[in-house]
Amino acid sequence: MSDHWSQEEVEATVSDYLEMLAMELRGQTFNKAKHNRNLLSRLNQRSRVAIELKHQNISAVLIGLGYPYIDGYKPLFNYQELLHRVVTERLMVATSLQDAAAAAVEQSMEMPPSVNDLLSMQVAPPIRAKETPKLYDREPRVRGLVVRNYLEMESRNRSLGAAGEKLVVEYEHQRLWKAGKRDLADRIEHVSNTKGDHLGFDIQSFETDGRERLIEVKTTRFGELTPFFASKNEVEVSAQREAEYQLYRLFKFNEQPRLYILPGSLRKSCSLDPIQFSVLPS
Repeated sequence: MSDHWSQEEVEATVSDYLEMLAMELRGQTFNKAKHNRNLLSRLNQRSRVAIELKHQNISAVLIGLGYPYIDGYKPLFNYQELLHRVVTERLMVATSLQDAAAAAVEQSMEMPPSVNDLLSMQVAPPIRAKETPKLYDREPRVRGLVVRNYLEMESRNRSLGAAGEKLVVEYEHQRLWKAGKRDLADRIEHVSNTKGDHLGFDIQSFETDGRERLIEVKTTRFGELTPFFASKNEVEVSAQREAEYQLYRLFKFNEQPRLYILPGSLRKSCSLDPIQFSVLPS
């Protein structure tokens, strides 16, 4: 068996993955193990583990192209250029998947989901795979003629963002109440509602010793490694108010919301990829 995946193998695996992704976005159930077994007969003596790893590579390609990835297939970024090309080509004609992705990211969310134990939402921040390329470590891949960035579309879903912020306000109330700081809990302010969205953060809360905690909330329906989008102002404020600033990332918001927290400057806690420029004629 060769380590190099052929065009036919890559095409079969990408087709299988995109079929599962469309089903997941539509809320349909499917059996990953069964899909894996069915692929075995179509590939060149690949193992189930090898197929899993290739699916994780596809997740990484999709993130770069502005698509969500299948829950459970943690992105691995050490993929071959052939895989990137095949995924891009398939996405251009995958109208059913495009429709499912658009419906998922544009879905209205009037109220946050009910969570029995809000404080149990918090998990450790994700650690990307060691082979993940850092920003500027390599020449950027051509993004391809991808029509829409669905992750960016989701980031502009105001109802989803508002629902996430509301859930975090409730979380902060419970955190401070549990610590016996009810006076501080009563002073929490949802500043994006009361003062506008120009401050660089959404919620003004407090540490248990009374120091300010400035919270920017980013919410997604998808997995923990789904990229989020930050404005220049948010990045600057996170650096200027580094001691107080905390990024709250809510993920899997439609199902059982989970939360991880990145304290301090976003320049230090994240890999920042500039994707937009302000342009004037010279």
